[in-house]
Amino acid sequence: MKKTLENQENLWLKQGEAVDIIVEDNKVKGVVLKTGAVYKAKAVIIATGTFLRGRIFIGDRVFEAGPNGLSSTVELSDNLKKKGMKLQRFKTGTPARALGKSLDYNKMEEQKGDSDIVPFSFMTDKIERDQVSCWLSYTNERTHEIIRNNFEKSALFGGQIEGVGTRYCPSIEDKVKRFADKERHQLFIEPEGLYTDEVYIQGMSTSLPEDVQQEFYKTIDGLENLEIVRPAYAIEYDCIDAGYLNLNLEYKEIENLFCAGQFNGSSGYEEAAAQGLMAGINASLKLDGKEPFILDRSEGYIGVLIDDLVTKGSLEPYRIMTSRVEYRLLLRQDNADLRLTEKGHEIGLVTEERYERFKKKKEAVLRETDRLLKTTVGPGEINPVLMDKDSSKVINRISLAELLKRPEISYDYLIGYYPPKEPLTRDEKDTVEVNIKYEGYIQKQQSQIERFKKLEGISLSEEIPYEEIKGIRIEARQKLNKVKPLSIGQASRISGVSPADINVLLVYLEKRKREKNR
Repeated sequence: MKKTLENQENLWLKQGEAVDIIVEDNKVKGVVLKTGAVYKAKAVIIATGTFLRGRIFIGDRVFEAGPNGLSSTVELSDNLKKKGMKLQRFKTGTPARALGKSLDYNKMEEQKGDSDIVPFSFMTDKIERDQVSCWLSYTNERTHEIIRNNFEKSALFGGQIEGVGTRYCPSIEDKVKRFADKERHQLFIEPEGLYTDEVYIQGMSTSLPEDVQQEFYKTIDGLENLEIVRPAYAIEYDCIDAGYLNLNLEYKEIENLFCAGQFNGSSGYEEAAAQGLMAGINASLKLDGKEPFILDRSEGYIGVLIDDLVTKGSLEPYRIMTSRVEYRLLLRQDNADLRLTEKGHEIGLVTEERYERFKKKKEAVLRETDRLLKTTVGPGEINPVLMDKDSSKVINRISLAELLKRPEISYDYLIGYYPPKEPLTRDEKDTVEVNIKYEGYIQKQQSQIERFKKLEGISLSEEIPYEEIKGIRIEARQKLNKVKPLSIGQASRISGVSPADINVLLVYLEKRKREKNR
């Protein structure tokens, strides 16, 4: 990836510790490095990960550092506060890394990779690569006893950690304490890469001392002779309250300053990458004088992620999950290109090659769906086919689409008897089958989205004096003033704003509209 970046036209890479941002008239002007170098800029994106005033905790050992022993950045945090940024303190953790050759895999359960690998990219037809297995093992009562006997040595329980941890990745000592009724907890041995013997002990993050880690890890089947390369640790860091951001991830108080990743109070990996992409897009669009690129909750998981962070805020590291997404029936991996490629093409981030391929898929899906809807078969022809699948007979002509809605009839089985003129790719087949099988549910969700769009379509000005609107509760006024929602829909999702407050706001808008018309 570094090589890709180095070869990107018009992109210059500079490495150094940023210690300050230059702001003039509430507009960002550049970045200052620790060396004293100044880089002038029309836009700046802060994406500090967990490095901002990062502190590592391993038992009673506490020291300033970022992940993997790299330096933390303290000056930048102090200077951001001086510029009025309200920072909060979050915490996360990571498990130990160990030598794979020190493990006994015969005592663990093998977790094989997919035999039929589905590529992430729609531009990749197939992946032919030998899969590397992960391995499953479990803690036991001896493991838990050692951890319980050393609770007071954990930074988590010792009071040294002030940051709020992520709910969905508790440390092993937290699991043992909170779920005392559980006899065991699972852990996965995951390879760190194809060209290293290091493995990652997933599910076993901890802030216990290194000698205690060595002791309890060795009680686990397969880990009796474990050699730790890097111990587990907890890390806490500064981040922003995302309620001070606009939906395009621009900081409200400083123009052209964008924020992304764990700095915005999310967890890492997918959440951070998604925000980095959107902050980069919007910084570029802003400098070109174009409208911001904002995905709403019905268009993608990214839309839900950013809307949740900005509108609701988060008191702990935020993680995106399917349960947070109300329109998840439409936000599927098989139709991601159909939902988003057009948008990507409009803002210049989709190549013509990809765009042409997308159009071919769209046409193929529509063409095949139309064929299945229009092609009908009689009882005498189709009943023998249905009997092979123990599917009930028909007495009248029936379309192939209606047949496909039956749980026991798959698309591949159906086209074995009624093939299309042009065969479809795997992901084209998946999209056709899902759209037809779940048509009723999808239509119901489309109706929900239409209602959602109506509320999103009622715009709110940033200049609305919420504190002057009688009938809105004090808490709701404060929250509305802080977030400055762009629509009634967004306002309704703010924590602390009730349906009654929204009704008062709608009455206020209608009254103001009538006065304006008069």
